[in-house]
Order: sequence, then C-alpha cells, then structure tokens
Amino acid sequence: MKEKIIVKNLVKVFGANPQKALALLKEGKDKAEILNETGFTVGVNNVSFSVNAGEIFVIMGLSGSGKSTILRCLNRLIEPSAGEIIVDGTDITKLNAKQLRKFRQEKTAMVFQQFALLPHRTVLDNTVYGLEVQGIPKKEREEKALKILEIVGLKGWEDKYPSQLSGGMKQRVGLARALTNDADILLMDEAFSALDPLIREEMQDELLSLQQKMNKTIIFITHDLNEALKLGDRIAFLRDGALIQVGTPEEITTHPSDDYVAKFVRGVDRSKILTAADIMKKPQPLIPLRDGPNVALRIMKEHGISSVFVVDRERHLQGIITVDAALEARKAGIMSLSEVELEHGPVVSEETPLHDTLTAMVDSKLPMGVVNQDNKLVGIIVRGSILAALAPDYSGSDSEDELAATASPDHKLVFAEEEMEQESANSAI
Repeated sequence: MKEKIIVKNLVKVFGANPQKALALLKEGKDKAEILNETGFTVGVNNVSFSVNAGEIFVIMGLSGSGKSTILRCLNRLIEPSAGEIIVDGTDITKLNAKQLRKFRQEKTAMVFQQFALLPHRTVLDNTVYGLEVQGIPKKEREEKALKILEIVGLKGWEDKYPSQLSGGMKQRVGLARALTNDADILLMDEAFSALDPLIREEMQDELLSLQQKMNKTIIFITHDLNEALKLGDRIAFLRDGALIQVGTPEEITTHPSDDYVAKFVRGVDRSKILTAADIMKKPQPLIPLRDGPNVALRIMKEHGISSVFVVDRERHLQGIITVDAALEARKAGIMSLSEVELEHGPVVSEETPLHDTLTAMVDSKLPMGVVNQDNKLVGIIVRGSILAALAPDYSGSDSEDELAATASPDHKLVFAEEEMEQESANSAI
C-alpha cells in the first residue's frame, strides 16, 4: 500500500529553548531525567511510523503519553522540535507560513473532542465554514455541504443551531465540516470520547461506514482499547512520549511487545477482533462443477472428509457435495455435478467478525465458505479453526488439520461397511 504519511524521529520538547533537552535525549536521558535537569517536558520522544493511504491509524495510550501532541504536530498546530513529517512526499516541517496554510486547508481536516462548533451559526453555516475561509462561492460550498450532511444523517437539520442538537448530532456536524473540505487526511482527536456509550458506538459505526464510501486517511486518537480495536486497521501504542508497538488489532492482542501493552489487551474478546480472513484455511480440496460424483467420492476419500466445495470455472462458489449426495448421484447414473442438487452451508465474507462466524456455524453440520466481493471462494472454515482462534495458547494437536479433525468429527468421511455394501464403493473409488 502507498504510504501517505511518514513520520521520522519526531521529537517535541515543551520549553522556550529545547536544544539542551534535545542534546540530553541524544545522550539517552529519559523524560523524567530531562524534566529534572532542565524543567522542560518531552512530549514526543523520537517517534517514527508511517500511515498508508486509506488507512485508519489509531494512536492510543494513557493520558500524557503524547498521542494528541503527535496529532497536532501532523499539521503543525504544535511545532515539532526535531524530525520529519512527510506527507505525499513533502516534508511539512519545512513549509513556510503561506505553504502551511494551504496544506491545512487542502490536505487535512480536524475533528475535535468538544465539537468546536460556532454557536451563532446554523448547522449548514458551521459545515461550510472551511470552504468559506477558502473563498469558495456560497452556492458551490452549500451544495457540497448539503450532500455531506445527508451522508452523515443530518438532512433536514441544516437550519438548526448547535444548542438544538444532541451530543451525537453535534459531532456529526463536526465530522461533516471536516468531510466537506474534501481533505485527504482526517485528524480525529478523541472525537467520540465526550459522547454517551450508545451514541459513541453509533458514531464509530458511522465512521466505518463513511470510510467505506470515502476512503480517507484517518489518524484517530483514543485512550479506549475497544474503540481502537474496532476502528483501527493498525494501532500505535505510546508510553511517556515514546512509541512502544505498532500492529494490527490481531498482532497487538496476540503478541503484545511488553507488559505495558499486555495490560491494555488483557481480557480482550478475540471473537470481536478476528475476522473470517484471519482464521480461514486455504480452500482445498475443491471440485469443478463439470466433474461427476465418482471424482467427488475419490477426492473425499483421499482427504478424509465427508463433503467438498463445488466451484465453477471462475471459482465462484456453487455449493457443497456430500458423500451421501455423491452416492445417490452415482446410483442415478449422473455424470456431472451440474445435475446434482447441491447443499449450501453457511457463507460469509472475508471481513465477517469471528463472533458472527461462530453464530453462523452453530446450526450447520457443513463447513463454512468464505467468499470475496465477487463471490469467489477464498477460504474454508470448520469449527476447529474457530476454537483454535479463540484459544491462541492451545497446545494440543500438532497441526491445524489435526485440531480441525478432532473438533469436527462430523466432517470426516467414515465409509461404514453397511453403507457401502451394495455399491462396493471402496473398490470403485
């Protein structure tokens, strides 16, 4: 993926003359030692990371860890003491005042925790404010704002004032104002933390929905792990201004880099973090729709399974052929699976949360298919895969296949003598 933002060795020292503090940092002194010797506070300590285009990159940590300071350095609302901040190939720390103003107007938009709405302006007037500052004609800016207000669910509220809105609606206005500027990068500083829990969850869902439509690059600041896990494509953990770990929600929860991160993620419900793509197995074996029941039976015997997925030439999922259905088809003299009434087990997309895959598997004895947006089969899930994912420290079976087989005996093919008596299936296969 293309890197949209690259931060290199970013340092922020709060104080009139930070040079002494910078020198002490190079000597290896920590934040407490520098504060004691100079009276200056190290807000950000030699932080480096990159953010991909279209990514939601979450920065989290305890109060005072430096997360909001980093966010404000990204558009130089706070001036960095050292380091580089490269956006689309340009180091913004080197921009002059005019260039910086243009960068802020065109490249970035901020959504604040406390809404930052102007109380004497209507919802529409608040939304167009950024475009108004840029000198965009009134008709053009209002047409654009009205479209965004509809997207964020505020159609019909254009003429209301902030005092007439709920907290969630005020935050939607703040989000609409940022989106109306059509900036590539959204900087969101604890944007939902002032909201009630239910409204907060609603706004999180709204943001994810908007991201699917608009594909912005979003830097999101939070101290709430559940929010970080829900929103973040990747999460960066900070402690005392230093970067401790960067990783996907799965990487963070499965392999925390130290005790600090481990304490954050302890007790996390993995079923709400992992997706079908994280736990699915390679979709093998498969059988083409053109093949017949004899081929299906041979494949099932070779792999020790009682069913196999059927796909067309483009690998679109057609259904599942079971051993019983294959035997019946052979009895009937059927030569192609296109003539067989296939069974259909649960099917999910790659992005489906593990919790939902587990729910879908409860009433099915068939394995689950995982498909992409084109309905092409990209993976297979059995109960054992889900159990293994929910118990990452499991130390039983030596292989995933053994665990799957152990957990899902109903998916194994058992050629009982009485079932195969008249067919002599073992010799035929």
